[in-house]
Amino acid sequence: MQGSGAPVIIIVDDDPMVRNAIDDLFRSMGYATRGFESAQDVLELDLADELACIITDVRMPRMGGLEFQKLLAERRDFTPVIFITGYGDIPMTVHAMKAGAVDFLAKPFRDQDLLDAVNSALELARERRFSSDERSAAQRLYDTLTPREREVMDGVVTGLLNKQIAGALAIAEITVKLHRASLMRKMGVRTVPELIKYHDLISRED
Repeated sequence: MQGSGAPVIIIVDDDPMVRNAIDDLFRSMGYATRGFESAQDVLELDLADELACIITDVRMPRMGGLEFQKLLAERRDFTPVIFITGYGDIPMTVHAMKAGAVDFLAKPFRDQDLLDAVNSALELARERRFSSDERSAAQRLYDTLTPREREVMDGVVTGLLNKQIAGALAIAEITVKLHRASLMRKMGVRTVPELIKYHDLISRED
């Protein structure tokens, strides 16, 4: 799938009547949709550039929704997931929500409940995309730093003074000041809080 910027609703259900009903609902609201009979078909897609959410049944013949959610997480695909099911129970719901599901709706559900869940999922997808774009930009800037500038940056963001950084790196304080000025310029920041923000983005583990 090639990213177009428009949100896409991915519907996964082995029951064609359910799949088509959900498809009709969202198409009537102006959304782009793609329907799939099995979760395996979705796993073959590259959703990295898509603003999308997934609506999936929990119980399906070849691969259930919970296993599907787990495999998405293992390949670091964080497309928001909404579960629908006719056989839900509390432990299953808790498991899905703890694993990051946006919502867990029991069939039959109200159209408005599903619409609300999708709106929440797409908002989450937008937030994740913005965070990912910002992180990528920070990483590109960080890659321009020399090894010594990165060492100085580590010292600055942990609150060390220039003199303390110089002592830790066994270099002159004036050298630290020069590296500090250079790395701030390369990172495009003027204040330490801005530098800390970029450092946190680069260091964060999803």
